[in-house]
Amino acid sequence: MSIDFTSQRLSYEQGELIESHLPEQPFGLLQTWVQQAIDAKQGEAYAFSLATCGRDKQPSVRTLLMREIIQLENAGIGLVFYTNYDSAKGCDLATNPNAEALFFWPSLERQIRLTGAVQKVSREQSAQYFHSRPRDSQLAAWVSEPQSSVVASREVMEDKFAQLTVQYGDNPIPLPEFWGGYLLTVEKIEFWQGRANRMHDRIVYSLDDEQWVMERLLPLSLIHI
Repeated sequence: MSIDFTSQRLSYEQGELIESHLPEQPFGLLQTWVQQAIDAKQGEAYAFSLATCGRDKQPSVRTLLMREIIQLENAGIGLVFYTNYDSAKGCDLATNPNAEALFFWPSLERQIRLTGAVQKVSREQSAQYFHSRPRDSQLAAWVSEPQSSVVASREVMEDKFAQLTVQYGDNPIPLPEFWGGYLLTVEKIEFWQGRANRMHDRIVYSLDDEQWVMERLLPLSLIHI
């Protein structure tokens, strides 16, 4: 038995990437594509996949929500996201602080890959974001400790959530020591635009001595014939 997709085909014809029309630095194009994905009502357009690899040398990937994309000094780009530091991805990043983020917007026939080194943001920044979250989300962060560990049942989680609700009442919920933000400093960013006949456009910007170098790559990146 198999699940067979070999007969499934789509023709990508919505856009193009032509070097003469592209900026020398990638932040503007990134900003435009993200906004267009939001305008196209791509669900949570800021959702992205994060790939990490830890001490066991086994790659892991999961979907998160991007919370901020910032233009750093010297034309750099930073991606900010928040999670449990004791999670599988947190353990991976503690061992190997290199990661790749991927945005994919199917209806626009686009994806963006962003590669770089990751470091924790300040405790103050994490606290500011944590306390901006809905109160139930703050409580849920305390329930997921340690995140990715085995739990006997959903009822165990719900019981702990109820206990925490009573424990904190109307008082402020403290930021857990095991929870906070990361900053991925982008070293390479690839824009992929689907094209007809699998002749996709792939434009990669690489940061070299504080200067972005733009190059075209041969397809295929996302879909193979």
